[in-house]
Order: sequence, then structure tokens, then C-alpha cells
Amino acid sequence: MNVLKKKIKEKGGDRKIGEISLIPESLDDLWHLKHVIEAGDLVYSLTYRRLEEATDKVRPDKTEKKPLRLGIRAESIEFHKFSHRLRIKGVIEEGMDTELGSYHTFNIEPDVKLSIVKTWKEHQLKRLREAEKAVSSPDVIIATIEEGEAVAGIVRQYGVDELFSIRYGSGKGMDRGEGSKKDFFYAALNQLKNSFLSTSAEAIIIAGPGFVKNDFFSFLKEKDPELAKSARTEQVSSVGTAGFIEVLKRGAVERLTKEERLTKEVRLLDKLMEEISKDKAGKAVYGKEEVRNALQYGAIETLLVSDEKLMASETEEGREQIEDILRDVERERGKIVVFSSEFEPGKRLNGLGGIAALLRFTIE
Repeated sequence: MNVLKKKIKEKGGDRKIGEISLIPESLDDLWHLKHVIEAGDLVYSLTYRRLEEATDKVRPDKTEKKPLRLGIRAESIEFHKFSHRLRIKGVIEEGMDTELGSYHTFNIEPDVKLSIVKTWKEHQLKRLREAEKAVSSPDVIIATIEEGEAVAGIVRQYGVDELFSIRYGSGKGMDRGEGSKKDFFYAALNQLKNSFLSTSAEAIIIAGPGFVKNDFFSFLKEKDPELAKSARTEQVSSVGTAGFIEVLKRGAVERLTKEERLTKEVRLLDKLMEEISKDKAGKAVYGKEEVRNALQYGAIETLLVSDEKLMASETEEGREQIEDILRDVERERGKIVVFSSEFEPGKRLNGLGGIAALLRFTIE
């Protein structure tokens, strides 16, 4: 995320009001903006509109679309990861007089500049700061492979996007035919190379159970030694989503990129479940009321909250309660980790009410 300008003033309490101009540089940045921009925010961007010109003709000639800077009051914000765009729809409040009051949709893609004017919450400003820091972190492809099956995905800040899935032959029956195994490896290699070239990935983790991953890595070094320079292997017990999670949990991506976000989410969620499952009271709580109770004791060490919980269309009172919890945790020097609902740990956290906490000490 390239933040160009900040003009923010204090608005009492912990809230700030003002304008931030920025340029999203990746799909991850668009996802961050999905959780920063809210209904009611004023958003400016350059768009192209066909402006009518005065003419004596009954049927005027078609006019070219011209660049026009508009300001719209956002009503809906949609993240479309497959088309690589963020759609912001709302009523035009600033622009050409003839356009005021009509609806318009910004299609924000990477490298499109926009400005956001709103009352900023601290967790939104923190998200933008994290997005700025993440620019230097290279993307990583995780390719999980076992006999007759390969599933690969690219690690994003919001989760792992699947790139391809291959099922070949009859699984373990491939052992009986060396030709079938080579055909499978060729198919997997072609898909992997195409994915590597079509994304901004700089590293590949080849993971899986048993020896197939090692055989495939040897095949890769023989057939495409240049691509193999960007790859390393990791032992996991399964392929697909479960394999992705194992790779993250083992810290393999963290070691490659020093990017801690997803690895941190997996580990924190595991720690939370471990504490919850203890026979006696563990150092964890979940659900809004339990978290508020723990907050009264000053017991919260790390607050876990899903982005879906932050964006949920609850009552105004409910939203204010969540914001109060966030502010109070920060005052008590607790940490706040926002989980992505796009990925498995965030989905599991949503199943616990979307908010939980790891505690400094147990409470009754």
C-alpha cells in the first residue's frame, strides 16, 4: 500500500477525522481497503464519464469518455478477488453539477489512486500501517503433492488462494506405472510454472506426506533447474487446505518471507483452543460478554477479533460495544490481532462468536 497523504485531526476520545490518499498496489491491498472503507464514508477517485455537450443535432454524435474526479458517499463495498477489483457504490456528492445525486460505482484496481474521508478508528489506521509494511514481503506459492494429487495456492495476507488442483490416474496405483507418474509430474510442473510466471511469487514451498514431494522436487531440479532455485520442501501430512495450514503452522512461510500474519493467526487460534479445552479454567475466553468480563479484570493479553465481526451489520449499540472493547484493550496495553474470515482460522473464530481473548491469568 502506498499512502500518499494524511490529513487527520483528533475528534475527541480515540477517534480521528480526516482524509487519507493512497494507491493500492496489490490484491491484498484491495482486501485491506474492503475492511477500512465503510458505508457513509466519502470516497474520491478518478473515473471516466461520457459528458453531454450542447448541440443543435437531433441525434448528437457520441462523445468520448473523459476523466473526471468524483466524490461518492459509499453505500456498498464489495471485494472481488477473482477480477482483482474493489467495487464501491454510492451517490455522487462532488463532481460535475449534472452528476450530483446520481449513483456511481468505482471499480478500484491495483495502482488506482483514491482518497477516503471519514472518522477513522484506530484498528483501521493500524491495518493501513501493516499494509504499508507488507509491500516488501514477496508472495509464496505452496504446492502440496501426494501420489496422483497436487493442489497449489498462493499465500495472501487474507488467506491462501487456490491456483490449481490436479487429480491424476488412480492415486497409489500409479506406483505400477513409471510412465503415469512422470505424466503426473509433467502436468504438475506445467501448472506450477505457469502459476509462478503469472503471479508475483518469488518462492515455492513443495509440501506433502511421504516421499512424493522429494521425488517431484528432484524431477523439478532435472527439468527446470532455474525454477527449482526458488523452491524448497516441507513435510506435512495432507494436501489442499489442510496442508496449507500445516505449512503455515510450521513457520515455513515465515522463514521464507518474514511475513508473520497468517502464521500468527494459526498459532494463536491453536493456543486459544488449547486453553478452552482444559478441564480446569484456562487462560482464554470467547464471545462478547465473556471478553467484556475479562476486560474488567484487566486480564486480556491478546484480543482475537475477526474482520467479519468488525464489519458486521449489527445494531449501532453493538458496533459501539466492539469499538469500546478495542479501545479499552489498547489502553490496558493488550495486543489486538484481526483475523481474516477468508481463511480457516478466521472462520473458526467466527464460530466462537468472532471475538475471543488469551488472558494474562485465569479468572472465575
